[in-house]
Amino acid sequence: MNIIHYFILNPLKRAFKDSGFNDFITAKSPLGKPRLALVNSGVIFILGICMFASCTKNNKFTIEGNVKDGSGKTLYLENVTTSSVVVLDSVELGDNGSFRFKRPRPQAPDFYRLRLKHQFINLSVDSTETIKIQPDTLNFARNYTVEGSFECSKIKELTFLQLATNEAYNQLQKQYESKTISLDEYIVGIKEIMDAYKKEATNYIMTNPASASAYFALFQQINGLLIFDPYDKQDSRMYGAVANNWNMNYPDALRTKHLVGLFTNSLIVLRQEQNKAVPQELDSKQFFDISLPSIQDNEIRLSEVGAGKVVLLDFTAYESQNSPLHNMDLLKIYRKYESQGFAIYQVSLDRDRHFWKNAAVNLPWICVIDPQSVYSEIAKKYNVSNLPAGFIFDKHGDIVSRIDNYGDLEKLVVSHLRNMKK
Repeated sequence: MNIIHYFILNPLKRAFKDSGFNDFITAKSPLGKPRLALVNSGVIFILGICMFASCTKNNKFTIEGNVKDGSGKTLYLENVTTSSVVVLDSVELGDNGSFRFKRPRPQAPDFYRLRLKHQFINLSVDSTETIKIQPDTLNFARNYTVEGSFECSKIKELTFLQLATNEAYNQLQKQYESKTISLDEYIVGIKEIMDAYKKEATNYIMTNPASASAYFALFQQINGLLIFDPYDKQDSRMYGAVANNWNMNYPDALRTKHLVGLFTNSLIVLRQEQNKAVPQELDSKQFFDISLPSIQDNEIRLSEVGAGKVVLLDFTAYESQNSPLHNMDLLKIYRKYESQGFAIYQVSLDRDRHFWKNAAVNLPWICVIDPQSVYSEIAKKYNVSNLPAGFIFDKHGDIVSRIDNYGDLEKLVVSHLRNMKK
């Protein structure tokens, strides 16, 4: 049996037979006996080619439109993968700015973007749909319409929400740097901005966790950091909802495997933290070294910071109501005595790593975070039961004071700095 018979004729016969269209492949002979109407293998081969071409043609999606005032400019179509951005196609826009891209449809929802110089329009495709985009050149990423895709409309809304959130964050950052707002106003403002985005994005996620827009909302970033933290107990539920739904609908998709892996890992970490046995507490005078990640994600040891200095080890949570006032009080003392050999090693027990980074980025002392949050073994070993909690180390690295009342902190710092000079 030759290749044409094996790969073209037999599958066609089986397909027609299985579909119930026997009359299309059989006919009566002059003697009344059934015979194949398409007896010529060449005819069947042509039919097979036509069917293949038709399927191929209909197995593509289209993105088309007109870019206002875009004549002579180059428009790119890019695929946003889980790890990189890949240029798929490009076109130099004509006098009317028209464009049309046709690409094979993805097997599962995937993400694309149109790029004009440094401006982007985010899109999602999951079928052989035709998406019509009408932007202008001057404000390409903001001033555009989208038709033909419900998910692309949702992604547009989420993109605008993220842009607005990012602008609010940048504006707050400028106000703080120019000293038009205080530190406590800055910290409270950051939390409000993040909470507002999460509230809106959660609606998109929970309305349809299997959608492309839910996935898109989950992985949005502000200032280069994920807004939804997979290692936060509350945020992890969002990852779980989307991961479970994508795994049911698109189990073989690379995005699904990546998302399920991320969620599974976060679940393991969270459960380990929750189920860890309480370690034996150390005496408050016993030194226990600490090494935790800083804002720049590099590990910093307490013993390295404290060499030859009077150091305050401060356990706190930026999400607590009194955190802004607490840090303002510390800032006054730090600025007054830092030149005399006073240092602060501040350990955050916040659940929201992103919030902590934004709140701590402008503080002048060493800021680190314990990923175990409220399950912190370090805090337990230092017998910390309330926040804030502090310990003062002398220049030799010995604990010389436990701070029961932060109102006494400055007096203690002065006393230990004086002893350091003896």
